[in-house]
Amino acid sequence: MTLTPGGTTHRRTLRWQQARVLAVHDETPRARTFRLGLPEPRRHLAGQYYVVRLTAPDGYTASRSYSVASPPGDGGEIDLTVEKLDGGEVSEYLHDVVEPGDELEVRGPIGGFFAWDGRTPALLVGGGSGVVPLMSMLRHARATGRPDLVRLVVSARSPADLYYAGELPGPETTVVYTRVTPPGFARPAGRLTAADVAPLVRGGETVFVCGSPGFADGATDVLLQAGVPVAAIRVERFGPSG
Repeated sequence: MTLTPGGTTHRRTLRWQQARVLAVHDETPRARTFRLGLPEPRRHLAGQYYVVRLTAPDGYTASRSYSVASPPGDGGEIDLTVEKLDGGEVSEYLHDVVEPGDELEVRGPIGGFFAWDGRTPALLVGGGSGVVPLMSMLRHARATGRPDLVRLVVSARSPADLYYAGELPGPETTVVYTRVTPPGFARPAGRLTAADVAPLVRGGETVFVCGSPGFADGATDVLLQAGVPVAAIRVERFGPSG
């Protein structure tokens, strides 16, 4: 997913390095996760991202920012989940060309505003590929034995569009489908509403919202209706880059 940076880390962390692609697997028909090995390990915070830069033989460069999906670890390996965008010169290259053993030029981790330290309660609200940085937060909470700290609600068009479908379900997660629901799913298809998020609001938590501009604005309105104070909401919008 392509992000608008919410902050930056110290300059010392921003040196480019050549990461090796260790593994690639599909999340949905249009989303793929790339596991990268970093020669210079750098521990990230849940919610941060890396910039991927491609350089053509003639020197032309294109770069895009992608959220880290993996939880904080020793910094030697990271997972970047990338949605394939029609006409996206970086995402199409990653999906159509890159395979294990290849190298990618990356820089990061970056981002301070939209980052969670894993110590305080958090409500996570994601739409589509906006779940990627939130998945890093959920994985971090589970890995540290504190899943009670997070509540995650994800909005997806259909079951086929749900990222991390095999791992996402749990008592701390809620899925909302906007167009197609699986058989036996109790909630009818439709946009996220205050009724979906109100039961998840405990008070005092930081709220992280990530998705397209339309989703982010709609989710923010829903959260305000549910009684969440404006100051508690952090928003990361994404969209295609020219």
